Amino acid sequence: MTPILAPRDVLHRLVDGVVNRRWDELPELYAPDAVVIHPLGPVPPLRGREALRAHFAAADALPLRMRAEEVAVHETADPEVVIGEFRYVGRNTATGRDFVAHNVFVVRVRDGLIVESRDYVDHLGLAIAGDRADQLVAARVGALTPDVHTAAPRPEIPRG
Repeated sequence: MTPILAPRDVLHRLVDGVVNRRWDELPELYAPDAVVIHPLGPVPPLRGREALRAHFAAADALPLRMRAEEVAVHETADPEVVIGEFRYVGRNTATGRDFVAHNVFVVRVRDGLIVESRDYVDHLGLAIAGDRADQLVAARVGALTPDVHTAAPRPEIPRG
């Protein structure tokens, strides 16, 4: 039987899987009904492992190679929740453009699987790196509403 990973270990595996482009393995870090929110970006909420699988599969087409630097994992008063701070440093292999993108992930892990994550990603930095800044701006402008300053509602996650 495979041991259940601690939340900090799951977060490290997630970051490692992204930088090493293990897109097929990453969905298995999530519960079947996981919810991932990107509060700062145009990515709609990702609900369920299959939505995450599609999200990671799309990343495979991006010509970005990167590493994670200054990875810090902070444990919280809630034993299921960890906060990861790190930056991606990399290069667009198609344009040769270097980039840095800072990130903060607030992750809830239950029974060794991510059940909820709020990923505060530098989407602009990644869009510039991927030569997709125009697409990001168009998506953000299209998402604006009169309630633009209202925080996205936090999805309810059943507590085990």
